[in-house]
Amino acid sequence: MKLHEYQAKELLGRHGVAVPPGKAAHTVADAVSAAKEMGGDFYVVKAQVHAGGRGKGRFKEVVDADVLARVLRGEADVPGKGGVQLCGAATHDEAVAKVRAAAEMMLGNTLVTKQTGIDGVKVKTILITTGAAIKKELYAAILLDRQKSRLLLMASTEGGTEIEEVAAHNPGAIHKVWADPVTGLGDWQCRQMAFMLGLSGKAFKGAVKMFKALYATYLAVDASMVEINPLVITPDDDVVALDAKVTIDDNALFRQAEIHSWYDAGEDDAAEIEASKFNLNFIKLDGNIGCMVNGAGLAMATMDIIKLYGGEPANFLDVGGGAQKDQVKAALQIITKDPSVHAILVNIFGGIMRCDVIAEGIVAAVAEAGLSVPLVVRLAGTNADKGKEILAHSGLSIIPADTLADAAEKAVAAVSK
Repeated sequence: MKLHEYQAKELLGRHGVAVPPGKAAHTVADAVSAAKEMGGDFYVVKAQVHAGGRGKGRFKEVVDADVLARVLRGEADVPGKGGVQLCGAATHDEAVAKVRAAAEMMLGNTLVTKQTGIDGVKVKTILITTGAAIKKELYAAILLDRQKSRLLLMASTEGGTEIEEVAAHNPGAIHKVWADPVTGLGDWQCRQMAFMLGLSGKAFKGAVKMFKALYATYLAVDASMVEINPLVITPDDDVVALDAKVTIDDNALFRQAEIHSWYDAGEDDAAEIEASKFNLNFIKLDGNIGCMVNGAGLAMATMDIIKLYGGEPANFLDVGGGAQKDQVKAALQIITKDPSVHAILVNIFGGIMRCDVIAEGIVAAVAEAGLSVPLVVRLAGTNADKGKEILAHSGLSIIPADTLADAAEKAVAAVSK
């Protein structure tokens, strides 16, 4: 479960992480009120969406298609106002007026970034926070290193840049220390990290405290990632988390009731929300061949072989090893609702699952919702012959396949017609 920046900073502040004061706003009036309450003459207004690159993003309503195309290519010099606005002025009233203008531009409009795709995300909430003087920008994160089965403190001197870009172009700038599974992240490790970042004096001590607080936050909230980018050093050598991303482990939400109540369903794809109601694992992709498969490994293999034969998968959909008829029906209906799907490939290996159950679900889904695109079905394993018989006598226009390669080839051919 992803958190918005204002939610992440709320949690971080509770566990000793230094964050600038800020307040979430859902209306222009709320934004103005928040700025007046904080005082000062320098604010930052940030769109609250689950996507990176907000500052480089642009709003659909205020730029043309050419600008949006450049945003999606990740070009840094795209003109126009984005999802992070600096609102500084000579006087408090002038700065508040800029906050009002930024809120009016953002709220209710659609922000497009490199991560959102062309559809963008509608901004319903913004964060009003105070501006900060910056002497140096760093990057810091706590996450699970699955290869070592340990929590990892990762930091870099190249803050303000996407860590993937740093890893690709300057991997030596990324420093790592691993927490002990029993004793945790030691003070000596935090000092080691601060030393590797070239810090000294007050900033050194502040960074050590910050790293310990990030680790404490990670454990307390059952996070799967805590990322601060940028982590800034101010001219007074204070260490402050200027931006924050926190993701919570979905499997631990049962014991994080408050955080679970913060879930913003509006940020998730409608199909993914619908799939979760039936315990289906669904992720929307950019292709035109819908996939319904049982088992994550088989689903990945199915998408790979579609690519091998020149096609593009429209989704990852794992119905699980023991799906029932209603789940299969729901899965197929979710796929068929996607207008970008021009063919559907059902690939089932019956181990625990029975192929006749899959066949019954397919027939029920098509009978209720209809089917306007080619449907390729490959069944193998438990009750495969019975499942094939059900489909053969259903009266549906189904393209049978015997092997995975055969199924992929037929699905790609179907969308090419």
